[in-house]
Amino acid sequence: MSASDSNPPLTSAAGIVTILLTIVATSSTSGADRLVDHYPSAAESGCMKCHGEIEPIREVGSEMLSQIMALGDELGDPAGCVVCHNGDATETVDKEIAHGGEDFFPDPGSPWVNSETCGQCHADQVRVQWHSLMMTEAGKIQGVCWAFGSLTGYEHRWANYAVTNPTDPKARLGTDAYRAYMEVLTAREPNVFVDRHEALPDALKKDELGRLDEDPSLSAFTYIRQECQRCHHAVKGRQERGDFRGMGCSSCHIPYGNEGIYEGADPSIPTSETGHPLVHSIQGSREAKVTVHGTTYSGIPVETCTTCHDRGKRIGVSFQGLMETPFTSPYAADGSDQPKLHTKHYIAMDQDIHYQKGMTCQDCHTSLDVHGDGFLTGANLAAVQIECSDCHGTPDKYPWELPLGFMDEFEESPATGEMRGVTNKLLPHTLQGSELEPLDGYLLTARGNPYENVVRDGDEVIVYTAAGADIRMKPLKKLIEEEQVSERGRVAMQGVASHLERMECYTCHTSWTPQCYGCHVKIDFSQKDKCPECEQSKMGFDWVGAGRAHGEDEFRTDRGETGYDTIIPGKVSEQRSYERWEEPMLGINGEGRVTPLAPGCQVSVTVIGQDGKPLLLNHIYKTQADSEGAGDDGQLSIDMSPTQPHTTTKNARSCESCHASDKALGLGIKGTRPWNEEHLVDLETVDGKVLPQKTQPQMSAVENLDHDWSQVVDQEGNQVATVGHHFKLSRAFNQEELNRISREGTCLACHKEIPKASLAVSLLHHVAAYTGGVPKTPSEHDSLVNKIVLSSAWGQALAIIGAPLIGLAALVWYRRRRTRKTSASHS
Repeated sequence: MSASDSNPPLTSAAGIVTILLTIVATSSTSGADRLVDHYPSAAESGCMKCHGEIEPIREVGSEMLSQIMALGDELGDPAGCVVCHNGDATETVDKEIAHGGEDFFPDPGSPWVNSETCGQCHADQVRVQWHSLMMTEAGKIQGVCWAFGSLTGYEHRWANYAVTNPTDPKARLGTDAYRAYMEVLTAREPNVFVDRHEALPDALKKDELGRLDEDPSLSAFTYIRQECQRCHHAVKGRQERGDFRGMGCSSCHIPYGNEGIYEGADPSIPTSETGHPLVHSIQGSREAKVTVHGTTYSGIPVETCTTCHDRGKRIGVSFQGLMETPFTSPYAADGSDQPKLHTKHYIAMDQDIHYQKGMTCQDCHTSLDVHGDGFLTGANLAAVQIECSDCHGTPDKYPWELPLGFMDEFEESPATGEMRGVTNKLLPHTLQGSELEPLDGYLLTARGNPYENVVRDGDEVIVYTAAGADIRMKPLKKLIEEEQVSERGRVAMQGVASHLERMECYTCHTSWTPQCYGCHVKIDFSQKDKCPECEQSKMGFDWVGAGRAHGEDEFRTDRGETGYDTIIPGKVSEQRSYERWEEPMLGINGEGRVTPLAPGCQVSVTVIGQDGKPLLLNHIYKTQADSEGAGDDGQLSIDMSPTQPHTTTKNARSCESCHASDKALGLGIKGTRPWNEEHLVDLETVDGKVLPQKTQPQMSAVENLDHDWSQVVDQEGNQVATVGHHFKLSRAFNQEELNRISREGTCLACHKEIPKASLAVSLLHHVAAYTGGVPKTPSEHDSLVNKIVLSSAWGQALAIIGAPLIGLAALVWYRRRRTRKTSASHS
């Protein structure tokens, strides 16, 4: 770990003595585990003259630290610092020389240098990083382009950087079964599983702003570069509370506190400025131990992932039980506003059950989910290889009894085939991490790769968490056999077979979903020389440009983007129409399954030209012709995105929350007045005539939005907005599905006769009322309905069986009677 650039060079013996005295004073009170205490020869390294108190990058005794120290000896640095940071370990006076000038790596995890650092041992992970979705962000780019008039259609053409797939199919990390599986998916979704990405085009420069007059959609590139791409791994990102992190490998594997303050033992690292790691240690598997203020932990904390996963689908903060709010209450201890986190304020909500059980993101998401497999994927659903049933199974099958592809079909029928079984082999590139006891075998993901941390033990499953716990779990089949599943659960999963055949598990088991309806984006290109009333030109930071600057030799080793000349014309701001969290609406995702939907890019665009005057005002673009169930004019590009909310709960949502809900069906939230109308609020007559002449509209019109943001389909099954434009199968419910799902008339079916519309019903109702038999609780009501169903079923069954028997008996009686009469007449 380097000293801050704000520290003066060490130019005298007096300076060295001062630092050494500080180190001695600190070491007497901190009790920190020092490298020199375990490797005495490390004290001979020039690095230790300033950084003798710094935390070992890995815990003493670990194989990784031993390897680093051995390699350091080979490179002439007994402290091993140059293995990762480079520099000159023989220099003890001049910091600039010690830090090796342009060859020093302040952040060794940076993707611009990590082939020389992390890649010495982790070559596969470094190789695949440029193809990972966290680097390309191709889905996010395509999503914004879709909102601005489907600039690339369904094709995921652009990424932050130009990149091409390897020519050898075996370069894809994973098992042979996985590679074969991915070839099938690639054939089904060629626009998502692409072979190459082109580099995202530049945003408009100052001398090009006149082009906006003819084509305001060019503002999309300014929006993408300033607002959407700050999280990709090739940049250090926005340095705000909750957003501090490293680059590349360091994004996840180096711990940063939300305040961005160093709290380790090295006195040469300033603790009064932000942007530093919490401590100088690597976090990762359960074997990697990190100690902070005497507390030791392992694994990657959820908050590390949330540094980036706090907007868009918001799965990180949702997993933690945080819902974005525009309000600043409750107030802090000093009476000030609630502090901002990720530049937002939050409400505390239900946390995901996995989070409550002590699991982190990496306990479910595999190495390939996160690092990538070395081939391009254009969206989250394409990159993630896991499904709920991989660990939990179904009521009828254990996880190892399911076929590959179950719940990951990208078709409209459930996967079939041989049982996937288990495996005793891990992927070679993961063997550097924790190799855990396989017991009866490692479980396999839906796509055929081993779960490195999930094993079978008889009829049960053990999850070895990165935090060090061994969580034992009973699959659904065993819970059913032991009668530990509620009646409602058994009915939902077994009584209605289509639920598991066509639905995601989390469709019912999602507790809540963040829903920010209407994304009002304003891109202001006002320039002082063109807009006399403007005090200054509107400008913003280009995150993609900053990343590409790192690709130049001059900036390759920079630990961040401070001072970069990547300011471009235009200033982006965003607002919402309204927010909800209650049970989300439903639709079909790219796997062909029913899933929760949440607002994706529901963009209403306002573009202010360089002269300060609007070029577009509250404008919703339309998609290309004949897309998303539309005709020649295209569909409104406000998108509802299929999502896995990551707010899983043990208790599922109620039946009526789907089957008796217009919102769940995609018909929208009722109550808002038309968005495509201007709304005036002032003194007015009862017939609506506004009295003052000096007045202004309270709410301007969103010109072509003739329904609510929350509606994606009408009563006739016509789609009225886009749904999950990445994949072919994603859509709103069609008319047949709406009819099949809707049960809004269920109550009327009984109560139109109760209590007086029928003599028989009236008689039974009065008897029940007199005897106290009228149901007063939901369970009593359910019991009565069940009796009615059974009585009706048995009545009809007896009628079906009894009628032929009665007819047959009558026929026999009639023939016998005729026979007797005939015999009597002959006698």
